[in-house]
Amino acid sequence: MKIWTHIIALSIILIMPALAFAGVYSYEDGNNVIGYVQTYEVKDHESLIEIARKFDLGYTEIIAANPELDPFIPGKGVSVEIPTSWILPDVIPSEGIVINLSEMRLFYFFNLLGSQLVMTLPIGIGDEGNDTPVGNFRVIEKIINPSWYVPESIRKEKPYLPKVVLPGPDNPLGSHALRLSSGNILIHGTNKPWGVGRKVSHGCIRLYPEDIPRLFQLVSNDTKVTIVRQPIKVGKKGSRVFIEVSNDPEVSRDYFHEAVELLKKKNLVDVISVERLFKALNDRTSIPLDISKQ
Repeated sequence: MKIWTHIIALSIILIMPALAFAGVYSYEDGNNVIGYVQTYEVKDHESLIEIARKFDLGYTEIIAANPELDPFIPGKGVSVEIPTSWILPDVIPSEGIVINLSEMRLFYFFNLLGSQLVMTLPIGIGDEGNDTPVGNFRVIEKIINPSWYVPESIRKEKPYLPKVVLPGPDNPLGSHALRLSSGNILIHGTNKPWGVGRKVSHGCIRLYPEDIPRLFQLVSNDTKVTIVRQPIKVGKKGSRVFIEVSNDPEVSRDYFHEAVELLKKKNLVDVISVERLFKALNDRTSIPLDISKQ
């Protein structure tokens, strides 16, 4: 019995550094809205890009939540909405890593001492023509200080690049990388943190330099990785119904029809306000909005 106690204690000690500074939340089945929206007063010379990183948000998230502000010079003393609240992706069962391309965010589901926990982190993804693929994958390799073997397609665009970029400040893979079973797709750090929350990669998934070591520490080989594109998510918190809508130009589907189908699937059509639903679909703030009837 003492041996198991020591093992559990050691596990907590090893995991806690990864949890201490990252967005880790507990959740229960049936209550899948996590976090809460905050406000922040802009300091002198701060940009929304800097504020986003301070709160572990991506560029697109903070811009969508504050469309009226200049992203580079919002203005000292201005109140900024910090959208640190999310509806969990609709993936059943929720396990391992789930990446939602529409909101450019990663969710890592795990259990600790019987509690269901999820870590969520902003990401950068593939740009047009180099789209990050959707599908089911697994982590097949964990790499510390990875070397970047430059693909021929990139060397054709940038012939000045060497065949291999060794670990260091010029390596675009950052300090850690997780190789997926697709082979050429990595979840990795970056030497260009401004790319988090943007479509700038050649298909890989980028994390802030301070986030990738925390995820790397928690994830093991063979962890399931599910990549989806869900611009609309529906969830509940207590008796309230929420919808989160992201503006994803890669999606040509009818947002209203998709929202209604999701609400039907969860038997929530009769308890929502159509007026609130239309407003959420129109604003597309990427923030969970209460669309309950009363």
